[in-house]
Amino acid sequence: MAEDLIIQDGDKKSQYESLIPQIKGLMAGEHNLVANLGNITAALKEQFNWLWVGFYWVESDELVLAPFQGPVACTRIKKGRGVCGTSWEKGITLIVDDVEKFPGHIACSSASRSEIVVPVFQNGQIVGVLDVDSTELAHFDAIDQTYLEEIVGLLDQF
Repeated sequence: MAEDLIIQDGDKKSQYESLIPQIKGLMAGEHNLVANLGNITAALKEQFNWLWVGFYWVESDELVLAPFQGPVACTRIKKGRGVCGTSWEKGITLIVDDVEKFPGHIACSSASRSEIVVPVFQNGQIVGVLDVDSTELAHFDAIDQTYLEEIVGLLDQF
């Protein structure tokens, strides 16, 4: 298990390609979901210094706050509500360039300007979402989507 991250400078793609093996190393041999969610959020926050990085986990008919890094957050989100609830409902990754233009956006932090939400699947079912917020408009793109989907795919075994 790795204990320190090697923070990669350079373009976004090379940052992800350096980080993913390190995340795999953090998860190697660790079977506790909460521990792995915590380390994934910490690694992403440390590498990219986004405003907020965290998970929401499905509990009955709501998403419930799980491990995260950043300012305090909304605790529960209904299916179909906000970016997280909509991603959960539709089962797709959502990239929002300007959160103020997203219908029903839940403003947990007024500093959030753009967002990406990636559903987490286990055995074909959505069990949670990874939510990432940036203070910059239009911060996320297809590169983020590709690599964040790969990262949450590592959780399929839990």
